[in-house]
Amino acid sequence: MKLTMNGMETIESLGLRPATEERRAVSPSFAGKRLAREWQTIAAMVGCYCHDHHATRAALCPECQGLLDYAAVRLERCRFGSEKPVCVKCPVHCYQPARREQVKAVMRYAGPRMLWRHPILSLRHWLDGFRKAPIVT
Repeated sequence: MKLTMNGMETIESLGLRPATEERRAVSPSFAGKRLAREWQTIAAMVGCYCHDHHATRAALCPECQGLLDYAAVRLERCRFGSEKPVCVKCPVHCYQPARREQVKAVMRYAGPRMLWRHPILSLRHWLDGFRKAPIVT
């Protein structure tokens, strides 16, 4: 099993294939506009966090890029597809515990700042929060 420098498993060690830059830019693998918008939101949040915490400008640091690749794989494989609720209301927690804590830290920091940096994404994400969570069978 491959481990990164911080002790977490890599995408490859889990047998998952990360989304490529070309696929992420166009989002053909996402099951609709809802998942594409979810991708844009998480990418904007990670970008905000990385820029402010790791002093990056154009690209993400390797740690944040790994988190974003992991989030892309989880979004692509979401069992709810276009009916996916926001993660906080989802009945299935598909992130590894360590990755989940990373995403929580990113969202805790970037969430309030999204209103100023990406107001439309922020508003749409807030509205998506009113969606009913699917029933797990």
